[in-house]
Amino acid sequence: MRKQVQWWLVAVFVTAAVVWVSLTIATAAFAAGDGERVGENVGRLLGGWAKSLYVGIAALVALMFLLNRRFADLAVFLLAAALVGGFVLAPNEVAGTIRDIWRTITA
Repeated sequence: MRKQVQWWLVAVFVTAAVVWVSLTIATAAFAAGDGERVGENVGRLLGGWAKSLYVGIAALVALMFLLNRRFADLAVFLLAAALVGGFVLAPNEVAGTIRDIWRTITA
């Protein structure tokens, strides 16, 4: 009986959390502008959260490498995180840089 109650409580908590997050996102999306652009507003909102999460998780992983004194792995991770972060956080600037490099090579 005890495990059934725990699973029931977990299910209720997860459902409440999902509803709360959904309502928070929907409210922010509607407040951000025109009602017919809800999808764009939600996309911008989630994109901002994703960028913050990416930087935070990358910092935690880098801290793990630093505390374990794995400096070579830290250097490789930082280079990879910077490269992926460039593509994720600034895709237009990266595309412009690649176009400029290609024009320089082919000119």
